[in-house]
Amino acid sequence: MTDTTPDARKATEDWWRTSIIDMSPGVIRYRGYPIEDLIRQRVSLAQMIWLMTRGELPSRVQGELLEAALMSAVDHGPQAPSIAIARMAATCGVGLNSAMASAVNVLGDVHGGAGEQAVELYEDIAARMDTGATEEDAAVAGLRSFVEAHGKVIPGFGHRFHPIDPRSEPLLDLVDAAARNGEVSGKFARIGRAVEAKLGAAKGKPIPMNIDGATAVIYAELGFPPPLARGLFCLSRSVGVLAHAWEQTQQGGRIKGPIPRQYIPTYDGQQKREVPSQA
Repeated sequence: MTDTTPDARKATEDWWRTSIIDMSPGVIRYRGYPIEDLIRQRVSLAQMIWLMTRGELPSRVQGELLEAALMSAVDHGPQAPSIAIARMAATCGVGLNSAMASAVNVLGDVHGGAGEQAVELYEDIAARMDTGATEEDAAVAGLRSFVEAHGKVIPGFGHRFHPIDPRSEPLLDLVDAAARNGEVSGKFARIGRAVEAKLGAAKGKPIPMNIDGATAVIYAELGFPPPLARGLFCLSRSVGVLAHAWEQTQQGGRIKGPIPRQYIPTYDGQQKREVPSQA
C-alpha cells in the first residue's frame, strides 16, 4: 500500500536535493534566474557554465576569459587518443552519443588531467606565498613537492608536438589585460611564468607553458577548484570529439582500428609451439 501522508511526500521530494534548478510545470529557473530572462539577456554558454557550477553569473570579462579557455582546447587532431577513439567508435556503428562517451571516458590523469594538476600546483605555490615565501622560493618548493608526490613530469609545461604552443601566449595576454583592469588578480599568471622560468633554468633550455598550463592559469585566476578544471576540459574537448565523430560518420568506413589493417602489430611472444598432450 502506497504511503501518501504529508511526511511520506516530503521524504520523497527530498530524495534528491538541488540548489541548481527549480523546475515545475511551466517553470525553469537556474540558480533562481528564470530561463526566459537568461535567454532574453543573451547569457552565453560560458556564462551559463559558470552559473551552473558556481551559483552566480560572472562579469562580462570573467565570462569572456572562461570562454577563451574553453574555446582554445576543443581539439588537437586524431593523434590525441580521445579524438582517435571517437573516430574509431564511429566506425563501429554506434551513435554520436556513444562515440562521445567513449572519448570522454579516456580523459584521465594522463590525457585530460594536466589542467587540474596544474591548478593544484599553482594553488600550492600561492599558499606558500601567502605564508611569506617569495615567489621564487615558493615556486621551487612547490615544484619539489609536486615531483616528490607525482613524479618528474610537470603538468602544463612542454609539448610533445609544439616547441612553442601557439595557444598559450594569447591566453596569457587576455589574463594580463584583465589583471590591468582589476578583473582578476594576475597572481596565477605570475606563478605560471615563474614555474616556466624555473623549469627552463633547471633543464638548461626553455620548457614553454602549454595549453593546459595556460588554461589552468585562467581557471585559477577565476577561482575554479582544481577538479572543475578537468570537468571544464572535458566540456571543451567534447566539441572536438563531436566534430570528429560526425566527420567520421559522414566519411563512412567500418571497424577502423588504431592502425591500417595491412600493418600487423609487432609480436614479441613465444614462437609457434606444440600444445602438450594431456596426461
